[in-house]
Amino acid sequence: MTSEITLFVNPTAGRGRGAHAAQPAASALRAAGFRVRTVLGENAEDALTRARAAVADGTGALIAVGGDGMANLALQAVAGTRTPLGLVAVGTGNDLARALGLPVRDPAAAGLRIAEDLKGGHLRDIDLGQVDGRWFGTVLASGFDSRVNDRGNRMRWPTGRFKYDLAMLAELAAFRPFPYRVRLDDGEVREVDATLVAVGNGSSYGGGMRICPGADLTDGLFDVTVVGDCTRATLLRVFPSVYKGTHVDHPKVSVYRAAKVEISAPGITGYADGEPLGALPLLARCIGGAVRVVGL
Repeated sequence: MTSEITLFVNPTAGRGRGAHAAQPAASALRAAGFRVRTVLGENAEDALTRARAAVADGTGALIAVGGDGMANLALQAVAGTRTPLGLVAVGTGNDLARALGLPVRDPAAAGLRIAEDLKGGHLRDIDLGQVDGRWFGTVLASGFDSRVNDRGNRMRWPTGRFKYDLAMLAELAAFRPFPYRVRLDDGEVREVDATLVAVGNGSSYGGGMRICPGADLTDGLFDVTVVGDCTRATLLRVFPSVYKGTHVDHPKVSVYRAAKVEISAPGITGYADGEPLGALPLLARCIGGAVRVVGL
């Protein structure tokens, strides 16, 4: 592996933590003997073009500095290549970094861990989800949770996580289950009224909500969590248990495993790694060993 590696930086991640995190991470990598170049970009499209160019030019690794959105963007550059991906997680959620066992909000420690693993060759191949050519590492969300995302993204105030808490309260006020059509692998179409359907390559989203607690990044399968037609009161009782992953024990929750999942429901947007994919229907495929990573 070449000793030149690339830092892929989102300077606005975590209310500016991305810009501050790049320096200690770069210092740790340089202290380990790596030559470090930095990719920024004028916007997401430009940044991705630059990251793909670095991969094509043979960079020894692509190190994403930011949150889950930046990790997702980096996946688009390295998936299907043998270029390793490292994460310096300083965003709001950091769910992919957590799944990989990497330091969170400690850029110096993350840089040191990445340097040690790259030098020692301690790398793993993990699965990714793919929808219409776009890759994701953690969870494809649809239903109540994606409606909260929709509303939160439209809100100009407040900023940060609090606006999504307010968005959730607003969505609860208008809550109703959605009529889904779900097809797992090549099986029959299931019609079900559901609160949400989450397709998990990783186990968590939203900064540690373990919506698919049994998901394994290396088994070639998604875990599909279907939360059925809950009442508002039931949803409020079940929701806190998502952080421990014990919601799957509730009778209204079902979990399936499949390598291919097709979901459809009217008026629902799908989100993967917290980024909008587009309106349902969507077909997700689990691609085994799609990316090489630092971690696990």
